This record gives sequence, structure tokens and C-alpha cells, in this order.
Amino acid sequence: MTATLNISRIGFSSEVFEEFLATRSEPAWITDARRAAFAKYEELLAIELDPEEFKRVDLRIFNAAKFRPSTEVSDASSVNTLLANETEYGGTIGHIDGQTSHSNISETITDKGVLFGDLQTLLTENRELLEPFFMKQAVKPDADRFSAWHAAFWTSGTLLYVPKGVEVDTPLHSLIAHTKDGIADFGHTLIIVEEEAKATLLEETTSANEEISGLHVGCVELIVGKHANLRYVQLQNWNQKSWHFAHQAGNVGSQGSLQWTVVGLGSRLSHIHQDINLNGRAATAEVNGVTFASDRQKISYYTQQHHKAQGTHSDLLYKEVLRDQSRVIWRGMIKVDKAAQQTDGYQRSDALMLSGDCRCDSIPGLEIDADDVRCTHGATTGRVDEEQLFYAQSRGISKNEAMHMIVEGFFQKVYDRIPIEVVRETLSRTVQGKLGIESMTGV
Repeated sequence: MTATLNISRIGFSSEVFEEFLATRSEPAWITDARRAAFAKYEELLAIELDPEEFKRVDLRIFNAAKFRPSTEVSDASSVNTLLANETEYGGTIGHIDGQTSHSNISETITDKGVLFGDLQTLLTENRELLEPFFMKQAVKPDADRFSAWHAAFWTSGTLLYVPKGVEVDTPLHSLIAHTKDGIADFGHTLIIVEEEAKATLLEETTSANEEISGLHVGCVELIVGKHANLRYVQLQNWNQKSWHFAHQAGNVGSQGSLQWTVVGLGSRLSHIHQDINLNGRAATAEVNGVTFASDRQKISYYTQQHHKAQGTHSDLLYKEVLRDQSRVIWRGMIKVDKAAQQTDGYQRSDALMLSGDCRCDSIPGLEIDADDVRCTHGATTGRVDEEQLFYAQSRGISKNEAMHMIVEGFFQKVYDRIPIEVVRETLSRTVQGKLGIESMTGV
């Protein structure tokens, strides 16, 4: 089914846009940028979505008219998170139903010149410093209709700016949550790590309960300077009545390093467009993906590792576990420009099927214009070995415990690539929950 059938149902009308603007209190230059983005959005609505990216993502049952941005402050007390209380953070920020609920940061970090907090506030107060980055380098409003839609309606957001030479050793935490039914949230995350700087941000999305429906049209921009280092984790844990669309991109400068971990656990339907742009000589990126889909969930990824300079290195490893009637789609591309000689690019997606009714489509690809490169890709899909289950059960291990051991072993390679202990432990506990295991003993 082609995307042209879904044009009228994806997005908001001009009346909704004007109503939204009337609720905003922001500088004229931000409003002007919104109007330009909305004009581009209306233009892109008349253009078919990229069939290579969206032909496997069935949007016919998605109806944007059911959702609207919220103007009310919500209660964050009903939100349970996976990461927020698991370790000490140098700063935290929360966005509930599209409104910033709280923001704090250690004085020892702010004394170094670090900015961390609400995107609109910091963008307004530091326009000259931050505007050149906001939707102008990593993700632009004209990328597709979703990025234009987001640029017109972006609501709350997280901003992290780390000046040149500053190292933030303690991780920071960002929360995006829904507590009310019918909320449309357009959260934005912008991280700028300047030359020779270092930072870690752990971000998670969640729903207050399983009954509310929600829409998240997000954007993530990661700007990594020369010799800089950024670790970014996004843990998507919406309930199964939520729709999740996001355009995400990371730009890495010369000898900069980006480690990006993407976790897909929740939502009714998710589609993530993820670009990794290695713009400077010897830039590196490691991308880790952990997905566990159940019931009738559909989780889709479209990834591109774009090598633009000499001696760049990228390494992408996605691991997907599926059960019930769920479906996961991964379409990956390594693109190497003519100038990117001595490139080393790798991508791999492995899927483990726990039922006969789930489905995984894994499609790696290469587009290489240079002649001195090393680029490889691969994808595997397989079922749980019944002999392994029988062997474990014959030694007194229950079927659920045996299944957990097999799934943990399958994920272990990507866990080993994640240096943040709290993330590894949280993922392990969540996998138990997805398998229906409340507690494990004797494993």
C-alpha cells in the first residue's frame, strides 16, 4: 500500500495551526520560523512519502484528528519511569503532555558554562549562540512532511550545550511523558557538544498508564564537534495506544565520537528516521539498537550512515526480538561520498522470532562512490531453537526461564557495547517484563 492514500490523515489543518500559535508566548523570530515550516509542511502534504522508506509502514489506521497539543500543566506524579531513579544525575528535565514540568542541574556543571534545560527558554535567552544549530544542521524542516510538521508545532524540548573543552562526567536525564488522553506532543532534543567536550544524556519516553492514547512527533539533533565525545541513549517505552514518529540525526566533526543507543519497547506504531552524518575527517559513530516488540506492535527504522570525509568509521548493530503478531522493519543504508576514502562502515541487524505469527523485514544496503573503502553489511532472522529449550527444561529450568536465558544471550552482544551500567540493567529487567516474567530466581 503506497503512502499516497494517507496524505489527508497525516497532520493538522491551518485552523489548528492558528489556534496553536494563539497559545504560544514566544519571540517573533520563532513564530516566523513556525509559519515558514507550516507552509513547507502543507507543500509536502501534496507530495508522496518516500516509497522506499514508508511502503512497509501502513498508516491507513492513523488519524491525526484524534490528537491535539495541550496547553495545560499536567501532574507528573502519575508517571513511572525506567531510568529516572536508578542512578545519580548531574541534571534532570521532564516534559509532561508537551509542557516542561521541571528542570534542574548541578551548580558544578553550570559553573563550567554548560546549558541544560527547557529548549524554548534557553533558545530565547541565547539566540545568537543556539539559533545556528536549531533545525539548521542535523534535521531541517524540509526533510519530509514529519520534520516540517514538527518544526511548525514543536512544544517542549531539551537543550544541552557543552562548551569547548568541558567534560560532563555525570550523566544527565530527560523524560518525555503523556498522562492525558488525546495529547499530541512535539518534543525536541538538541544536544551540542563543542570541540574537545564530553557529555552523556539518557532520555526516555513513557505513558502514565496503558489506557491513554497519544501522539509523539519528535526530533533529535546531535551536534558533535572536533575531538568531542557524546553518549546519547533514547529509550522509547510508550504504551501500545501511542503513535511515535521521529526524525533524528547526528553530525560528527573531525575525530569526534558519537555513541548512540536506540531502544524500542513500546508504542502501537513507531517510525524512526535516523541519520548519522560523519562530516569530519576520522569521525566515528557507534549505533546500538535494542527492540522488543509484542502483541500487534509495529516498530520501523530507517537508518543511514553517511560518510562524507576521509577515514571515517561507523558501526551499527541492531538486535530485534519479536513475539505474538508484532512486526519490525529495518531499512539500513551506508552511503559513502567520493571524498570519503579509507572509510570503514558496518551495519548489521539480527532478529529473533518467538512466535510463528510475527514478522521482521531487514533490508541492508550500500551506496558507495569512493574506491578505497571497507563497507560490509548483514542481516539474519531466525526462530528460537526448540532443542535449546528442551535441553534447558530437561535440567529443571522452566520454559519461561529458558526463554529468558536465550533472549538475554541474543541481546548480550549489543549490551556489551553499552558502557552505561544502569542502561544495561534496565534493559535486562524490561526484557523480563516483556517475556511475562515478574521475577527471576535460579537463572
